[in-house]
Amino acid sequence: MANLDRWEPEDEGFWQSQGKAIANRNLWISIPSLLCGFAVWLYWGILTVQMMNAGFDFAASELFTLTAIAGLSGATLRIPSSFFIRFCGGRNTIFFTTSLLIIPAFFTGVALQNPDTPLWQYQLLALLSGIGGGNFASSMSNISFFFPKKQQGLALGLNAGLGNFGVTTMQVLIPLFMTIGVFGALGGDPVTLVSTSGTLIGKIPAGSDTWIQNGGFLWLLLLVPLAIASFFGMHNIRTDEVTPDLPGLPKAIVMISAMLLIGLITSAAGLWLILPEAGNGSGWEVPKEIVLVLVVAATVFILKMLPGAIGKSLSRQYQIFRNRHTWVMSVIYTMTFGSFIGFAAAFPLAIKVIFGFQHLTVDGVMTHDTANPNGPSALMFAWIAPFIGALIRPLGGWLADKFGGALVTQFCALVMVLSSLGAAFYMQMAYQSATPEQFFWPFFGLFLVLFAATGIGNGSTFRTIAMVFPKEQAGPVLGWTSAVAAYGAFYIPKVFGEQIKATTPEVALIGFAIFYGVCLVLNWMFYLRKNGQFYNP
Repeated sequence: MANLDRWEPEDEGFWQSQGKAIANRNLWISIPSLLCGFAVWLYWGILTVQMMNAGFDFAASELFTLTAIAGLSGATLRIPSSFFIRFCGGRNTIFFTTSLLIIPAFFTGVALQNPDTPLWQYQLLALLSGIGGGNFASSMSNISFFFPKKQQGLALGLNAGLGNFGVTTMQVLIPLFMTIGVFGALGGDPVTLVSTSGTLIGKIPAGSDTWIQNGGFLWLLLLVPLAIASFFGMHNIRTDEVTPDLPGLPKAIVMISAMLLIGLITSAAGLWLILPEAGNGSGWEVPKEIVLVLVVAATVFILKMLPGAIGKSLSRQYQIFRNRHTWVMSVIYTMTFGSFIGFAAAFPLAIKVIFGFQHLTVDGVMTHDTANPNGPSALMFAWIAPFIGALIRPLGGWLADKFGGALVTQFCALVMVLSSLGAAFYMQMAYQSATPEQFFWPFFGLFLVLFAATGIGNGSTFRTIAMVFPKEQAGPVLGWTSAVAAYGAFYIPKVFGEQIKATTPEVALIGFAIFYGVCLVLNWMFYLRKNGQFYNP
């Protein structure tokens, strides 16, 4: 049966007799669905590199904007997605939101077939790909209800950590699929590389063909069977604690669509305020920090104003905002997941811009547009860092179960401060050098350490949330904190783009290091002090 009228995972007899098998079944369908969500959300980080390699007529700052647009919409959509399970049920939600990813994946492939596709079409597709980012909140909320509290750290770590492998999977598969015409005549004609590209197995010289459109089309091979698997294999928990008023699938689709549309509209409005007129914006270029606050506030307010059961239920769910720990954990989780997702989005293009060009002084002026023949291929190396961050995330959950979430998070915060400052130093040296490749390996090594710390911290912070909040609030809090943190996918590429344009990319990492230091203090004050309310939870 698709609907479960009894669900008592804390009852050992129920768990062993039937609950465990059902929970694991839902988990192992949820994981690849979430993986594809991450892939479609963040594939702009790879596609923009290849667009530059193929000579598409866009500036680096415009390409960074595409990753930022996807980041903003994906983070904003996590706000309504936090409540989908409560209103619509897990199986209904995962089936429909996974199916929706087919739209941006297909049309991204269509757009990339033509190098003359205008910027606004890519911007629209980047906005829609944010649906994949929003899916994280509903997926995590759903899995949190299936497992007993003592196993939530590992279960949530597996779902999030292996789901995060969508970043690495995308960064490995897209460059490989671009090298061959996998879809034949249906996939369209290739374009010619004007600069060196690469895959994880080696460089690809300029003049080679690339089927860049495969970066969108390939996800159809996974999304279609996953939509079918979620429809037939997953469950809705129809209990008072989870989904008390479970609607039918058609009504659930209407409810989810309406709430997603609100997030897309507020995201689009925020982007219009930020972007210059030449980039299809208002030209006002409102500061991104102000826009983030406006987008979040507008989304939360409009959702609450919805008529009927949605508005009433949201009023109850918004009780989480009266708990100060909701805000504290939102900041701390932004340090870990926000950094992971933001750096994953910006890292490939940052490698290309900083190390793929020689930084020369011509007539007393530093230039940054001469290709570096000895530069590393971003597509060969960019996948390794998020791979480590995602792979190590379940370890964070396990360590937190064993030693305490706050203690593990504190150690991660310290490592992040030091590694980001070190990476900033080598980034500065590279951006002032005619041979930036000599600084690549120490920079890259420090980024691997930084990503590992974000991965472990992702798992440990979820363990803290599971212990601090009551069961009814834990799911919505997981969704809300993940929504706030996901704005890192917007903020970090935007900051990198601005600082690279200002020729001071190291300033971005120095600023992030200061933020990590603030999070270190907050974590100690609220969760590691012996007289704190939740000492070492």
